[in-house]
Amino acid sequence: MVAGYAVVDVETTGLHPGWNHRIVEVAVVQLDDSGQFIDEWCTLVNPERDLGPQHIHGISAAEARRSPRFAEIAGDLGSRIAGRMVVGHNVSFDLRFLAAEFAKLGGRVPLDDKAALCTMRLSDEYLMAPGRSLATCCKAAGVVLGEAHSALHDARATAELLACLLRTVGEPEPWFDHWQEVTSRRWPELPSPTGQEVRRGTASDRSHFLARLVDGLPKVSHPLRADEYLAVLDRALLDRYLSVTEQDELVGTAQDLGLSRGDTRDLHHRYLMALAMRAWADEVVTDSEMADLRLVAALLGLPDNEIDGTVTAARQLVGLITKSRANFRLRLGDRVVFTGQMRLSREEWTERAQKAGLSVHNSVTRSTKLVVAADPDSLSGKAKKAHTYRIPIVTEDAFETFLDRMPVHHAKG
Repeated sequence: MVAGYAVVDVETTGLHPGWNHRIVEVAVVQLDDSGQFIDEWCTLVNPERDLGPQHIHGISAAEARRSPRFAEIAGDLGSRIAGRMVVGHNVSFDLRFLAAEFAKLGGRVPLDDKAALCTMRLSDEYLMAPGRSLATCCKAAGVVLGEAHSALHDARATAELLACLLRTVGEPEPWFDHWQEVTSRRWPELPSPTGQEVRRGTASDRSHFLARLVDGLPKVSHPLRADEYLAVLDRALLDRYLSVTEQDELVGTAQDLGLSRGDTRDLHHRYLMALAMRAWADEVVTDSEMADLRLVAALLGLPDNEIDGTVTAARQLVGLITKSRANFRLRLGDRVVFTGQMRLSREEWTERAQKAGLSVHNSVTRSTKLVVAADPDSLSGKAKKAHTYRIPIVTEDAFETFLDRMPVHHAKG
């Protein structure tokens, strides 16, 4: 019998529990096996240390002081997740902290990737979300995200995202075979639930240039688990400050994920390039944006003499993309293929394409003129074949632009 899901989210004093960072807020939203809401629980936690980036998580020392210690809520938390499939967005981050907190109490809890689902990975596979952040994945699924960096709001949004994914994957779920293992795992004896629960008020708006940019950054599929490292890097750079401790924590995260020094150096270069391309999206980089890019480059340990070259290259790439789109034309009879779950239904796009005089096909061949994808970085079979044949892959918005440029086609009656 399926026990259901436990969607978790934690706010923490830092990026890695190996450096004695602790949980300051934890939330659990329980869903049944079909994704229907059952219950939710959230509490602030006294980390028994400084609170770390308070301007990000918005928790005051006064709130933390009157909150229970983890040992006092371990039973309440454990009773809500034991026997359920644990779910989180970049769930490996949450699991590391939860396992470390339970370990401090002398108990080894069965929390690992095999017993959990990551909505960041699932959104990439089934929704083809254009980025890794919770905000971007929720937008792709039509889910409204509340206050960012609040454990309960993030857990609620992740739960809604999971419900959307469950409708997308259908039954039986691809992870159905793991249910028996999850429900049979034995948990250590935990303290009795105390019923303690201390919640906070609404956090203030902490949006700024870098925070807005990281929400729109593209996914990175290579090396394996790169996005999990970059998701932690997103959190570290939200305040545009990277302490020596945070740098060491990022090293620890990379080691946990099996990333080499060369991998992380390459990811840092690609991260800065993605930020620069986002900054050039409106065709101008302001002094403020340039200052931020230089700051991020310095924080990532990239040489100062490479920054101008990266920004210039980013402008050229954005220009090439814009120019190629401007010169590209679709003509009557051109073959187009659609892939992925897009904003409009496949039927709507097919109808619009056929009314414009295009020929819509289900498979990619050498004669295909264009592939329209929910995510141009798609790893679908159609996208892979398009890359092999050097066929352009574009977004829905770009395809709509190409349709508008086509001459009016009058279908034969």
